[in-house]
Amino acid sequence: MDLYLPIAGLSVNWLVIIGLGGIVGILSGMFGVGGGFLTTPLLIFYGIPPSVAVASSATQITGASVSGVLAHAKRDGVDYRMGAVLVAGGALGSLAGGFAFRALQATGQIDTVVNILYVLLLGSIGGLMAKEAIGSVWAARAGRAPKPVKRHLKIVAALPFRWRFYRSGLYISPLAPAILGFLTGLLTVLMGVGGGFVLVPAMIYLLGMSTRVVVGTSLFQILFVTAATTLIHAMTTQAVDIVLAVLLLIGSVTGAQIGARLAQKLRPDHLRLALALIVLLVALRMALGLGWRPDEIYTVQPL
Repeated sequence: MDLYLPIAGLSVNWLVIIGLGGIVGILSGMFGVGGGFLTTPLLIFYGIPPSVAVASSATQITGASVSGVLAHAKRDGVDYRMGAVLVAGGALGSLAGGFAFRALQATGQIDTVVNILYVLLLGSIGGLMAKEAIGSVWAARAGRAPKPVKRHLKIVAALPFRWRFYRSGLYISPLAPAILGFLTGLLTVLMGVGGGFVLVPAMIYLLGMSTRVVVGTSLFQILFVTAATTLIHAMTTQAVDIVLAVLLLIGSVTGAQIGARLAQKLRPDHLRLALALIVLLVALRMALGLGWRPDEIYTVQPL
């Protein structure tokens, strides 16, 4: 039941890896996130070196995003014009992230930096999402309207060169989504995430996009950025383990279709609360991992 991963330099149970890919695919289809925020930490917990987990996760996210985009496109849930702007920014961010990843890898600090970034980002985003989702759930149970959340910051509205994004219901400058795409591309390379756990809340609360197209448009952007990220890792860091990536893809492509169907049946506030709790649990586990003494203080990795 075990397969040897040539780049990671260890053997894994292939059924466990496929199952992990399936879970991440379901999350991708349900929430519009690439799933890397969960894939990378879980691979690290399983014993995969962080640099290999980051690079291989990007490959898996690409496959899951293809499946998710196709599912949402059938329901007219993708704003292709907004997605193109996000992709352009994300491509530039991926290039910048590639140089940063290589520099950190050369200093030997990439593993620590990846773990700390996860704890900070997941903890803050998960806390904000949980606060809003809990407020919405309590308001619904009390029979009153939830407290409105401020959307579309004034700085976004003040940016020049406005375009109309008809499917998103917006008339804003393309600079705002381009900058957002750049940051997402940077995170994708450094952390092996699709960036959807940052992108989806930002598209709703910073840009003010219609929730009808947020998930599909997020996956559209993630698809292209993670594909570029995989190429960058393959050419610069040589940390992509193709055997690991294929096992993850087998599960995630199917899972994304299931997740897209589930997203149509569940209440949005319950979906947000579930995602927030998952994010916080992963952040907590990563934080504990930074403080625990490992079983083996010194390890030898193949060159």
